[in-house]
Amino acid sequence: MQRVTWPGGATGLERGACVTIGNFDGVHIGHQRLIARVRDRAAGLDLASVAVTFEPHPVRFFTGQKTPPFITSYEQRAELIADLGIEYLLCLEFNHSLAQMPPEEFVRRILVEHLHARELIIGHDYAFGKGRQGNYELLRALGETWGFGVERMDPVTADGVVVSSTCIRKLIESGDVWAARPLLGRFYCVPGTVIHGRGRGGRLLGFPTANLQPAGELFPKTGVYCCWAELHGRIHQAMANVGYNPTFGNDDLSVEVHVLDLDEDLYGQHLTVHFVRRLRGERKFSGLEELKEQIGRDVAQGRTILAAPEARL
Repeated sequence: MQRVTWPGGATGLERGACVTIGNFDGVHIGHQRLIARVRDRAAGLDLASVAVTFEPHPVRFFTGQKTPPFITSYEQRAELIADLGIEYLLCLEFNHSLAQMPPEEFVRRILVEHLHARELIIGHDYAFGKGRQGNYELLRALGETWGFGVERMDPVTADGVVVSSTCIRKLIESGDVWAARPLLGRFYCVPGTVIHGRGRGGRLLGFPTANLQPAGELFPKTGVYCCWAELHGRIHQAMANVGYNPTFGNDDLSVEVHVLDLDEDLYGQHLTVHFVRRLRGERKFSGLEELKEQIGRDVAQGRTILAAPEARL
C-alpha cells in the first residue's frame, strides 16, 4: 500500500480512483466490508483503490484528551487497511483549516483534483466538512457536477445491533473481549515493548512475566486473561494480568504477560497480546502461596480455553 499526502503529488492515480473516507477506528467488520467493496469495485473498473482517513481523530482535535480511548492507533489502522488490499492511503492532518473547509471545497480539491475520484463509497452514516454538511445527498449532487458516482453502504449488524467502534470499545472496557471478537473480526490486541518490571514473577512466584509498555491507549477491564502472545511472528499461549496487583499494593496500571512454555529473555522485544477471554477479576490474596495456587489454576483454565478451536488466532 502506498501512502500519499495532501497537498503534494500522488502518482498512479491518473487513471481514476474508487475512494472511501472514514476514521476507521478499530477497522471492525463494518469497516472491512466497506473497504472490501472499494477494493473490488476499483478492480472491476480498473481504478485505483483509495482510503482517506484523518489524524488526529476529528473528535480528539475538538475535545482534546477528554475523548474515550481509541481502539487502534493510526499505525495499526494503516496496517489493517493495507492487509485488506487497498492500494493507496491518504491520511489528512485534521487541523483548523480542514475543520473549516466547506464540503464542496473538500470534494473539489481533495477528491476530484488530488485523487481523481470516479467512484465514492461511504458508510451508512458518514458525513464530513464544516458542520458535517457533507452528507450522502450533497455528495450525490456534487458527484453529478464533478463526474463521480456515489454509493452508500448499508449498516452491518450483529445480533440486531449496528456494529460500531463505540459498542466494541464498551465491550473491551467491560472485559468482555470474547464478545468483541466477532465485531472486530479478530481478537482485540495490545502491542508494546517488554520493559523491566519489579522482578517478582519468576523470582517469587515461579511464573516469569513480561512487563509490557503498551503502544495503545485502550485497555481491557482489570483482571486475568488467557491470550495469545505474538513474538517475532510466532504465536504462543499466554496469560496476562491487567491491573494493579493488589496483593503487592501497586499504584500504577500494568500489563504483565506470562508466555507459557517459553524460556527466553524478552527485555526490549516487541510483543503483541491478543486477548481471548477474561478469567477473573483482580483480588488481594493472603500471601504468596495462595497467589501461586490461584495462578496455577488460572494457567490450567487458560490452556483449556486456548486449546478450543473457537479460540484460535
